Amino acid sequence: MRSVETPIKKIRREVFTEICKVAFESTKESFQDEIEAIPYHIVQERATYRDSIYRERAVASERVRLAMGMSLRPENRAVHITAGMENSNINEKYYEPPLMQVIPSACDACEPNKYQVSNMCRGCVAHPCKQVCPKEAVSIIRGKSVIDQDKCIKCGKCKAICPYDAISRMERPCARACGVNAIESDAQGRAEINPKKCVSCGMCMVNCPFGAISDKSQIFQLARAIRDGEEIIAEVAPAFIGQFGKDVTPAKFQTALIKLGFKEVYEVALGADIGAVSEAHHYAAKVSTGELPFLLTSCCPSWSMLAKKQFPDLIESVSEELTPMVASARSIKKQHPNAHVVFIGPCAAKKLEASRTHVRSDVDFVITFEELQGMFEARGIEPADMEPGKGLHNATAAGRGYAVAGGVASAIERCLKEYYPDIPVCIEHAEGLADCRKVLTMAKAGKMKGCLIEGMGCPGGCMGGAGTNVPFRTAETELKKYKAGSSRQVPPEDLIEIELP
Repeated sequence: MRSVETPIKKIRREVFTEICKVAFESTKESFQDEIEAIPYHIVQERATYRDSIYRERAVASERVRLAMGMSLRPENRAVHITAGMENSNINEKYYEPPLMQVIPSACDACEPNKYQVSNMCRGCVAHPCKQVCPKEAVSIIRGKSVIDQDKCIKCGKCKAICPYDAISRMERPCARACGVNAIESDAQGRAEINPKKCVSCGMCMVNCPFGAISDKSQIFQLARAIRDGEEIIAEVAPAFIGQFGKDVTPAKFQTALIKLGFKEVYEVALGADIGAVSEAHHYAAKVSTGELPFLLTSCCPSWSMLAKKQFPDLIESVSEELTPMVASARSIKKQHPNAHVVFIGPCAAKKLEASRTHVRSDVDFVITFEELQGMFEARGIEPADMEPGKGLHNATAAGRGYAVAGGVASAIERCLKEYYPDIPVCIEHAEGLADCRKVLTMAKAGKMKGCLIEGMGCPGGCMGGAGTNVPFRTAETELKKYKAGSSRQVPPEDLIEIELP
């Protein structure tokens, strides 16, 4: 579903665009009324996607609140969309967990896990489904197979053996996409996210066919800060390439951001270069000598949260190097001490990383490429039509490669081979949280000794993140071209701080 331009993507962009229009254009006296009116702009004479205009507006209303960084409204009493706005209409607004929230009025209460016989059943004489069932849950009624749900243990043997593929497994798409089993059910059978398990990767959000899961945003606060003329500097994740169209070069993208209101634009790949150098030295000093059993990379916040929540005894092996987002932001703040720094990337989990106490002074806003697209549309900016700016020429191919799964480990490996050619390197990488859990389990069992282990919470890595605009393969192709055009392939061994242009 990620590779298809669905109505859900259209709805999300429409909400972001309307929110930004209000933020950029409204007066202090009118913006609350204009926010309350957004669901009526989006859903006008009749419902397009849901069973009634009232339900569709209810869903749109909750999306508006989340897009402004507020939580969902209670279901048992009347509350205005703008209730709590005084705490949200400030530049210093940070994300408050839970980041991912299920909109009750949008959830279809899908069956959590169930095997069911379809009308494809031919009522064959062999009835292999009945023969292999270990709990005698399959009966033959009027010549057709029927599964007793009270007896079924969901082993899947009946589905696997059916010669007509007449038995299907019904499973919540959001639960199937969640690699940490954080999707549960509320009293009404609707999906519910367990905050103790959730690592905010956003895969449930992008895989829900009803658009019932959404995350919070800071676009309203960012747009207001830009409108007020504050010094706002953008740091863009290396996954930006290809996200706004094949014709949008880094130089055109830079111009579009400047036109939107950013004072400067820097690459987060600069911070990735520093991270690759540091972790290469760390591996050589600690892992190759046997002081540490292995080294876990730290740039993916969902991967780090997974390790810390479910594998706390492995914490000492998680790299203490700053993530590229934070390393870049700190360097920017040194040169621009009065500026607000905005991380623009593909990742939902970065929103919570920026809310951590030790990061708040470095990163002021986090928005995704999807949210940035809404800001461009609100201001009538088409990046492909921009005149090229000076471009982004400071990062290496190694740092830019952080955008895809395997790219982090590859960058560190290239640095190790450059700086320590005599040290053997063992590389492992995992993508998707289910795969990450398997690798961490193996590491805990002592099967990853001497390894540099890269974990990416999203399948495909950052370019497969929840806040991206284009299919992974499309973006990956553009990234390869971008890396090939880099003036340097590997950062210098003594790189310890970003030198901004």
